[in-house]
Amino acid sequence: MYAIVDIAGKQFKVQKDQKLYVHRLQAEEGKSVEFDQVLLVDDSGSVKVGTPSVKGASVKAKVLEHMKGDKVIVFKKKRRKGYRVRNGHRQYLTQIQIESIKG
Repeated sequence: MYAIVDIAGKQFKVQKDQKLYVHRLQAEEGKSVEFDQVLLVDDSGSVKVGTPSVKGASVKAKVLEHMKGDKVIVFKKKRRKGYRVRNGHRQYLTQIQIESIKG
């Protein structure tokens, strides 16, 4: 069984006991969160597609930890002008584990 869920503006294909990184959620570590923006549910061949979301379907997940992603270097340069700018960026992420899919 799997589902396609909208979490913080991004779509993820999730299964039970799967761990994934999403944008920072406003929930404490160890707490449970529920997502009801389920776009598609596949239960061993029977597919339910939502318009835009499946009614009554939800995905329950547990927040494992809040963290920062790997550093991404942003480098800008204009040739022959002496313009060079180097910036770094680390995205705030939350690691969650899918506990159950109800559809």
